[in-house]
Amino acid sequence: MSLKAGQEQRSHPGLFFLAAALSGLGLIGTYLFFVQTTTGQYIDESALVEATAPHAAVGVQVSYFLDLLPIISVAIGVVTVLFVSLWRRRWRAAGIAILAMAAANATTQLFKIALPERPDQGVATLNFNSLPSGHSTLAASAAAAVFLVCSPRWRPFAAFAGGSFAIISGISTFINQWHRPADVLAAYLVVALWSSLAGWAIMRQGRAWNVWQGYGSHWASSRLWPLLAALLGVAAGIFATVVLGKLSASGAQSTSDYFFSGIALIVISGYLLTVAGVLLFGFEARRAKLS
Repeated sequence: MSLKAGQEQRSHPGLFFLAAALSGLGLIGTYLFFVQTTTGQYIDESALVEATAPHAAVGVQVSYFLDLLPIISVAIGVVTVLFVSLWRRRWRAAGIAILAMAAANATTQLFKIALPERPDQGVATLNFNSLPSGHSTLAASAAAAVFLVCSPRWRPFAAFAGGSFAIISGISTFINQWHRPADVLAAYLVVALWSSLAGWAIMRQGRAWNVWQGYGSHWASSRLWPLLAALLGVAAGIFATVVLGKLSASGAQSTSDYFFSGIALIVISGYLLTVAGVLLFGFEARRAKLS
């Protein structure tokens, strides 16, 4: 029996809490490997050093984008959420999405303050903590806020567009040498953690409109969007594996391979988390339809 307007039903928290827990474990693992080990520091720092050439080529343009990124992110997140709230009367969902966005950014800033300086592992690097990336957190959390308040038929497209925006923002901070690739990955995981918790809360109180309508019921709900995200993530993963495998086999000195592997890491994490979000919320929306 389908839910009628105004009826509510509790959402099962298991998958959302599991997603939040896995995001938290991923965040801890990212810190332990890329900050606390020699191998992780070397890969991350080598990528940052090799970003010097791209920065020299497009650094000015990237800086303009990064200067505008906070305004763009807030405009995308807050304005879109408020518009949907006014149009669809999803006030509680909007409040939860904005709180999740604020919590993700606060968590990132607390991490920067609370984590100790990077330990000396014999890798020439700046010792201050830069993990997670604040700009990447802001961009990804804005995209997540829009995703959270969308109806199920819009979420596949919103996820792909928002994920792409977060990836472009993360790559920009990397090219501009503000952040290492692991800093961007950590930012995405912070946002994924809070989005999972917020998703459970939104599904719990908004079951009446969180009903699955099926792939293809609207152009924004096409399977194309999660499929495209998955293909881009897998392609980036294959590319990084081949590049790092070549380095390991030849022992040659890299001039750009670590840089491109860093780009691949950002693309992989951004798009695979995007697909995970679509699948998680889609599963819960199907449950609502069958309730």
